[in-house]
Amino acid sequence: MRARRTVAALFLTASLALAGCSGGADDMSTADDKSAPRPAAEGAAGSGYAADKDSGARQTQPNQPNQPKQPLLPAHVIRTAVLDVEVKNASKALAAARTTAENAGGHVANESTERIDDTHVTSRVVLRVPQEKYDEVLAELAGAGKLLSRKADAKDVTDQVVDVESRIATQRASVNRVRALMDRAVKLSDVVTLEGQLSSRQAELESLLAQQAALKDRTALATITLSLSEPEKREHKEDDDPGFLDALGGGWHALVATGEWIAVVVGAVAPFAAVLAVLYALWRWVLRPRLPRRPHNEATAHATATGPGPGPGPGQD
Repeated sequence: MRARRTVAALFLTASLALAGCSGGADDMSTADDKSAPRPAAEGAAGSGYAADKDSGARQTQPNQPNQPKQPLLPAHVIRTAVLDVEVKNASKALAAARTTAENAGGHVANESTERIDDTHVTSRVVLRVPQEKYDEVLAELAGAGKLLSRKADAKDVTDQVVDVESRIATQRASVNRVRALMDRAVKLSDVVTLEGQLSSRQAELESLLAQQAALKDRTALATITLSLSEPEKREHKEDDDPGFLDALGGGWHALVATGEWIAVVVGAVAPFAAVLAVLYALWRWVLRPRLPRRPHNEATAHATATGPGPGPGPGQD
């Protein structure tokens, strides 16, 4: 019985020893595998989770050379704005707007000031400011007073700019080819023909360069048209009650107006009255004395025919 227990103990001890050795060998082999570098193909096909993790890490890493940032705005944009602002003093507001544009690196393209009815002043100014300062300048100008109206527009001309640049490159190559042919030309007729071609192509090239310069100016500087106006000043308030002086002034003005109208009527009637006075004078002192007078007997007969006059009054014979 004791021999069986001894054999069993020895067998158990040997089994545990063998298990420990095999576990240590596995651990050593695992450590060796981890420390040894894996080939690129084995790493790619070893684990799908690891590959997904690596690809996700590459996507989240910023400033990768193969992933350029997309611009927020198109490269070439023409921006314009029209503002109508009511201010207390148009002259001071105009000076402030000019200073704002100059501080932003822009300039004043056009300016005009007008006084209306000797009561208020209006000004209109066209400002050119850099594109990067456009929003800042626009906000500052709109806050100078009471904003009456605002209109902003942005036009993308990137395709037009690219087209003009391509045409310029093509036209320059064409001009260079014509010049090369002129250098090799021998006949006078060929030289004359090539000079005509060169002149026309250079003219077209200059036109394209002018278009390019205009587009560059319009896209580099934004245009802001600002209209400044003062509120109309009222001499009298509508809700004020008239007083004695107001009534006296009104009566005086009415009297003066009546006298003016009478003078107008007299002036209109005076020519007719003068003509009538001249005609009456001619009749009274020139024509009437020359008329034949009736005899006295005819006057007496006429009085008898018409009947006796009124009888004598009481106490008369």
